[in-house]
Amino acid sequence: MTTPIIVTGTDTGVGKTVFSAALAGALEATYWKPVQAGLDEETDRLAVLRLSGLPETRLLAEAYRLTTPASPHLAAEIDGVAIDPEALVLPDTDGPLVVEGAGGLLVPLTRHVTYIDVFATWRAPVVLCARTTLGTINHTLLSIEALRARAIPLLGIAFIGDENAESERIIVELGRARRLGRLPHLAQLTSEALLAAFARNFNTADFLKETA
Repeated sequence: MTTPIIVTGTDTGVGKTVFSAALAGALEATYWKPVQAGLDEETDRLAVLRLSGLPETRLLAEAYRLTTPASPHLAAEIDGVAIDPEALVLPDTDGPLVVEGAGGLLVPLTRHVTYIDVFATWRAPVVLCARTTLGTINHTLLSIEALRARAIPLLGIAFIGDENAESERIIVELGRARRLGRLPHLAQLTSEALLAAFARNFNTADFLKETA
């Protein structure tokens, strides 16, 4: 039976692909990136394949592969592709499914639909990846409000970066959210180092609990 977990971020480049690789590897899950924008460099699916320790059979093909590294709505228009949000249906898998969004919650998939609109139809629990650097409090609390305004279940916050205890504390308190852990920056980003860091800083059982 599919147990979906949605991984999103407060912004682009926050580290959610690395986190998704660690989570998928730790849970021995299936990974899916519905929309990939930008194909010239390593795609997120290939990064997860390299870092998660999972076999390729556990990584599903993207629903849309767009050439231009831009917001999905713009990349699709440039590529002459029409994204159909209603076609983005969570796949049936054997066991946990880790689904990675693109950028932040309000990234547009089309001129009328954002990623959070799709998340609202899925009703699957969300892990919100947040930086620990300056600005994270505002971005994270706004993201939490956006999720709650649409009744999307929030599993918790996964912090990424160097320790910033006060920022983490105030986000959890004001946001009334669960702190899942913090993934530190790694000097050498290898599969072995990543999975070891995840095991030290997170409890996999927390990702299978009810939302906070």
